[in-house]
Amino acid sequence: MKTWPLIWAGLAVVALVLARAVAVPDGWLWPPQAMHLPLARWISAGMAWLTDSAAIGPVTVKDLTRGFARLIEAPYEAARVLLVEGITEGRGRRATTIVPPLSWVAVTVAAVALGHYARDIWLGLIAGALMLYLAVFGQWDSAMITLASIVIAVPLGVAGGLGLGIAALHWRPFERVLSPVLDLMQTVPTFAYLVPVLVLFGFGPVAALLATVIYAMPPMVRVTLVALRGVPPEIVDFANMAGCTPGQRMRKVMLPVALPDLMVGVNQVIMLSLNMVIIASMIGAGGLGADVLESLRRLNIGGGIEAGLAITALAVVLDRLGQALATRAGGGRGAKGNWLRRHPRTVLVLAVTLISAAAGYLIPAVQDWPKEWTVTTKGFWADLMQWINVNYYDQLEALRNWTLVNLLIPVKDFLLALPWPFVLGTVALAGWALGGWRLAALTGALGLFLAATGLWEQAMITLYLCGVSVLIAMCIGVPLGIWAASGETAGKVIGAVIDTLQTLPSFVYLIPVVMLFRVGDFSAMIAVVLYALVPAVRYTAHGLRSVPEELIEAGIVSGATRGQILRKIRLPMAVPMMLLGLNQTILLALSMLVITALVGTRDLGQEVYIALTKADVGRGLVAGLSVAAIAIIADRLIGAAAKGARERLEGGA
Repeated sequence: MKTWPLIWAGLAVVALVLARAVAVPDGWLWPPQAMHLPLARWISAGMAWLTDSAAIGPVTVKDLTRGFARLIEAPYEAARVLLVEGITEGRGRRATTIVPPLSWVAVTVAAVALGHYARDIWLGLIAGALMLYLAVFGQWDSAMITLASIVIAVPLGVAGGLGLGIAALHWRPFERVLSPVLDLMQTVPTFAYLVPVLVLFGFGPVAALLATVIYAMPPMVRVTLVALRGVPPEIVDFANMAGCTPGQRMRKVMLPVALPDLMVGVNQVIMLSLNMVIIASMIGAGGLGADVLESLRRLNIGGGIEAGLAITALAVVLDRLGQALATRAGGGRGAKGNWLRRHPRTVLVLAVTLISAAAGYLIPAVQDWPKEWTVTTKGFWADLMQWINVNYYDQLEALRNWTLVNLLIPVKDFLLALPWPFVLGTVALAGWALGGWRLAALTGALGLFLAATGLWEQAMITLYLCGVSVLIAMCIGVPLGIWAASGETAGKVIGAVIDTLQTLPSFVYLIPVVMLFRVGDFSAMIAVVLYALVPAVRYTAHGLRSVPEELIEAGIVSGATRGQILRKIRLPMAVPMMLLGLNQTILLALSMLVITALVGTRDLGQEVYIALTKADVGRGLVAGLSVAAIAIIADRLIGAAAKGARERLEGGA
């Protein structure tokens, strides 16, 4: 529709006039008090009733939740005994170790053996080297506490996601109810999970474990649905003809066929569980996450970076092993012979475990990496930050002040000066233009929810920080994506950098940024840009590589230069994929903004963080749902724009 560009240009002019030249009457700038609903009070009252008064027969809900926590605590304690504590007698300094935990030698050999089984010896050596890194740099004990959480959270997340996915596959009404719930679970900030979990399950590692499972489960549900629906119909028909019951058909036919795709979901659960370890440490998870959080609180740059790199090393090991096992799941390799011949790696790991446990009594270095052999880079990172601050303080301060004065503050003032009905109408109009009346109704309803929460100012600050950060991330990411798609060498180098950024925990970005730029919106923006940059690069590169070769050859035959082919063929064809990258960039930016509340922002993330510190369930969930509302609006609008771009390309073809 050719009139839409004129409409948007007119709205831009009106927005500038409203923000700069018109005095907005009271009640029109921000939603009036009469519109505010006491949602936080209602939710808190409901949660109080649930925990104190609600009961199923003689058993209260609080008893059920604490009983469930104790049920989860048993396997978690077993994992801690195996990896961290061993079997001991007595407590404190008088405790005597009867059976030691797995030694660093045994765990490292197990990582090598699993890598060799999953792919080849090179993957095994990489996994072993990264595990050795944890020992050498003194991060072994914390890493094993984190790994104990992961080995329990991942099976729970996979089993729960698999069960929900199978249920949704067989019962369509359940899928229709589950889909928006999954959308909320993936868009509500991770901090917001912690508040109700803290109230229901108490403070401690088990509550943190359950929060991790809730956060990591949604991708497994979606992958299960896609994987099972992708099973060829003829295979299902053959199972029916063979007389399989529905349960047998699922267990013996559909799940084995879908296993390679399901392993992708397992890998996602692993990575999301690792992403949650620092946030979960706020309610007692311990491990590497607690180390990073403590370093951030003390502004200990060296300790924070070392603990963050340890999480990255553990993430790389689990990610590469997960990907390799997903590939192997479709390979069907198998050895013949007796059990010893079929499982040589298992025999090796068991033998090393027993030998190292016995040798550890005589040679302690076999059991625990000696402290005198520990290497540290804490001093290096601290000295580097100090050197940068001493030699480049004026330049960094000038960059910070220029960005604040010329970009951040003007955008913030502009959004806060717009009347709320104008913002709400513009969002609904965008929904109508991109997706019709249904999308307009959805975006308008979500906007009204933001108005009714009483958090309109915080929502606009969130929108401004997210918008500026995403704009800068796309301005950096799109050129990098174009460069990565231009050649194999550039693709490998940029891909390695992007993979590193993706595996770094979100909190790790805050420590050097705060050390260089202090707290405030500028530091938050830098951290968000670094964290949200990955999908902008990756989706742009993928979109450009996916352009059909025949179109490029047609352009070459027509005499187009390399630049013309990029501008007129490759970039237009890659627009749908780039819009998906923009969508993912926005979602990552919003998730990171909640974490940047720790460096002094005053947005919705700060509301969630304050609610967590006060265990205020209502306040935390309302603020979290407000962030989710912004994320869903952006997701639906950009998704509709991507769909329209694809339809135009297909129509033009």
